[in-house]
Amino acid sequence: MVKFYESSFSYEYPFPAVSLAYFLRYPNPYAKHVLSTDTIDRHFDPDSQRLYTTRIHLKRSKLPPAVLKLLPKGILGSSSDSGQSYILETSVVDVREGWMTTETKNLEWTGILSVIEKQSYRRPIPENTSKIGEITNETQTGTTDVTTSTTFVSRFGQGALRTARRRAEIAPANKGAAADTHDDAQPKKGLLSSWSTSSLQRTIEAIGMRRTREALLKSKDGMNVVLGRMRSGGLVEVLEGMRRDREGVYGPEGPWKTRGWKGIEDDGSQLG
Repeated sequence: MVKFYESSFSYEYPFPAVSLAYFLRYPNPYAKHVLSTDTIDRHFDPDSQRLYTTRIHLKRSKLPPAVLKLLPKGILGSSSDSGQSYILETSVVDVREGWMTTETKNLEWTGILSVIEKQSYRRPIPENTSKIGEITNETQTGTTDVTTSTTFVSRFGQGALRTARRRAEIAPANKGAAADTHDDAQPKKGLLSSWSTSSLQRTIEAIGMRRTREALLKSKDGMNVVLGRMRSGGLVEVLEGMRRDREGVYGPEGPWKTRGWKGIEDDGSQLG
């Protein structure tokens, strides 16, 4: 089963500021559950003038309680109690043409619910602009349009259904009258099982959609906080805000203060 959700809105900030804020959005007061962000790959294509980035986010997250209630006990093992999950993010930025596309997807619990979110950030094209990539005062001080489309796919129970169907297909055809009677009952059982699984998948997807709507609102609020900091104090204020937000989560002696860049202590001495 598959469900889709789409929304559109605009930031009251120009595209260069929004695209930069996207990469600096964690942490913020609305995303205290984000524990870390690591860049896996980043490269610039000189021919297309586009920046390609792959990052992974570690978040404090669990399956919604409403979903857990629908699942058989023990199906998740200890993973449901870990309290953390990884999100893979890929993005492409074209500053010259004024657009950015992003895609995020969960790496945990994909057998239960896979959520793929795609976003398109685009600088509006003024009527007096002849080329998409032409820079004008309007494109530098205008807004940025954002379109978000999210796909929810629950595959829960599909493996068991496939196994049952394969067994039914290879079952001997001739087993006498008793076997014939038993075989006649098999499709009914399979139909009931299929209906139950589909209903459960739809319920899980609906819960995921409801949670995603709430998360999108918080994501927009978080981006606006970063953009506001950028407008009031530039990059320095953004970085200072990130420091304050980290301290709000971990305290003044957070893990980032014990080890600096490339194993250098805060006082400049080399770690052993």
